[in-house]
Amino acid sequence: MSTLAFDLENEAATVAFGLRLAKVLQAPVTLYLYGDLGAGKTTLSRGIIQSLGHEGAVKSPTYTLVEPYELDGIEVYHFDLYRLSDPEELEFMGIRDYFSPTSLCIVEWPDKGEGVLPEADLKLNLAYQGESRQISLTAVSAKGEQILAELSPRS
Repeated sequence: MSTLAFDLENEAATVAFGLRLAKVLQAPVTLYLYGDLGAGKTTLSRGIIQSLGHEGAVKSPTYTLVEPYELDGIEVYHFDLYRLSDPEELEFMGIRDYFSPTSLCIVEWPDKGEGVLPEADLKLNLAYQGESRQISLTAVSAKGEQILAELSPRS
């Protein structure tokens, strides 16, 4: 498993990194986002989703669990499982139907769906470092390794 890390100076840098990441994502792909409350998971998601063509607001689907976006040739599903009390609730909402060959699934708080969610291609961890943040990306699949190779400063 390869890992890359980047410093994100502020909210704008987090959105910009989402834009950069979106340029190397091709469906199907699953991203797991980890980090404390307020660490920037939804901000990063906003950068990804807007880069793929969404022009409206990107809000955290904390209460609805999932927010779908039908974009140019790709279905984006933004999950926020923070309020999920039991992973089995995901089965009742038809979770497996979201993970299709044409979908990009972004999952915040994936540990809440452990045992039900499919494995991620890339795990992203956002952490505070003083006033800024750091993001570390860990590849979990061959597709994840390819994404890291394209994001690597050496490439």
